[in-house]
Amino acid sequence: MISIDGLAVEFGGTTLFKDISFVVNDKDRIALMGKNGAGKSTLLKIIAGVQTPSRGKISAPRDAVIAYLPQHLMTEDDRTVFEEAAQAFSQVQSMQKELDDLNQQLTSRTDYESEEYYEIIEKVSDISEKLYSQAEINYDAEIEKTLMGLGFVRSDFQRPTSEFSGGWRMRIELAKILLQDPDLILLDEPTNHLDIESVQWLEDFLINSAKAVMIISHDRMFIDRITTRTIEVTMGRIYDYKVNYSAYLQLRQERREQQQKQFDEQQKFIADTQQFIDRFRGTYSKTLQVQSKVKMLEKLKIIEVDEVDNSHLKLRFPPSPRSGNYPVMAEEVGKTYGEHTVFADASFSITRGEKVAFVGKNGEGKSTLVKAIMNELDHDGQLTIGHNIHIGYFAQNEASLLDESNSVFGTIDDVAKGDIRNKIKDILGAFMFSGDDWDKKVKILSGGEKTRLAMIKLLLEPVNLLILDEPTNHLDLKTKDILKQALMEYDGTLILVSHDRDFLDGMVSKIYEFGNKRIREHFEGIQEFLERKKMEHLRELEAGK
Repeated sequence: MISIDGLAVEFGGTTLFKDISFVVNDKDRIALMGKNGAGKSTLLKIIAGVQTPSRGKISAPRDAVIAYLPQHLMTEDDRTVFEEAAQAFSQVQSMQKELDDLNQQLTSRTDYESEEYYEIIEKVSDISEKLYSQAEINYDAEIEKTLMGLGFVRSDFQRPTSEFSGGWRMRIELAKILLQDPDLILLDEPTNHLDIESVQWLEDFLINSAKAVMIISHDRMFIDRITTRTIEVTMGRIYDYKVNYSAYLQLRQERREQQQKQFDEQQKFIADTQQFIDRFRGTYSKTLQVQSKVKMLEKLKIIEVDEVDNSHLKLRFPPSPRSGNYPVMAEEVGKTYGEHTVFADASFSITRGEKVAFVGKNGEGKSTLVKAIMNELDHDGQLTIGHNIHIGYFAQNEASLLDESNSVFGTIDDVAKGDIRNKIKDILGAFMFSGDDWDKKVKILSGGEKTRLAMIKLLLEPVNLLILDEPTNHLDLKTKDILKQALMEYDGTLILVSHDRDFLDGMVSKIYEFGNKRIREHFEGIQEFLERKKMEHLRELEAGK
């Protein structure tokens, strides 16, 4: 059992949250929810011990292991993938070395009756007991199983980590965490760098093998499957629900409706009371009553509604200019780097107005094909962009390209032209930037807020081919829902590179699957695709028996 007692975080005169207390029990699988900037990542860091609160404490058993996966990290460059993953067992290796040293001392010492000699014997006994409980673990087999579950192949094991992208290094760090068998696993957006198959493997691991888990994630299907408890961080406090995410949404709606009702009743009472005060102020016979009501209003604690309800806000992309019938046509398109083939012989066409998804494991060519469509790299075969095509492109690193010294409003005002400049405030509001946010510098925004701001720039110019590369990374669920609705109503052609099943569900009607150096075309939605893939996977398992 891990206890969080009276946590508070304050900086620069601002209170992020205060007096937060709850207990994490064995087998708890907790979704940590709240809008971007509410303090979710900060709370995880405090529980992990990498950040200190202004007040409060974390209490855990002496031998408890808390493992933390942040959004950004760096592995050692001088180790191979397998060696880096094996660092998960470094504590066991240290214990074994300490035991060998102690046994060597027992062999060489002759002060058998001394207090020091007995202390060494006790240490040997204690460490031996701990190591005995680990003796039956086949470390190499566990490392191999975990790395392969997260998408690595055996030929990757001896490659240096320096050869891998940040997303794959994140998987190595995740493997190290899972291999430690910790008492509490803290995961901050763990699915951002995982393909669909690896997300499914991670789901099964956390459900069937993990002890306690606390997760921040925008992937609704993932947290709905994983979690049994939801803690919402909002307006400096928390609400703790013993249900999964979907059930929490219903309970939260009921809570906020009740708060709104109480707030409206209180506001009517305040207005009526103020009207009485204004009417009879200076009336001698009513002096005591007026004074009493003034004091009562001064002491009244105003009921708060936790967050402004943005459900009525709708985001719309500008109407797209009419394009030719086939915005993208590929004939035997391929890409190689030296002797390495990314994919080959891809032939397909995307029709005007279609919404399609690029899915598949990382490294199989999704972003490569996008860059080819953008004419950013050479390729084999014929790739034709149709008549009158205007492309809008959102890259994975789009948020990092923003000018951090500029303000939120200035970032949009600098690129807006014509009549759209009169709608900047409305667009900022649709992406949940209130008037208080407009003067904030980009450098102090959270990852999700920067992604939202970068997304707004797509709205400023009408395009008829929209290409989004992992657009939901770092977006909270509320923003993701607004974006999804806008994209479903978008009248141009849409290409989505995404691993987010919930985001793709109901939006795309065609899927391009990248894998084994090929691109396969599937005329179906994401749910049908996943169900069929799982059946194929089971048949393959049965065939391998």
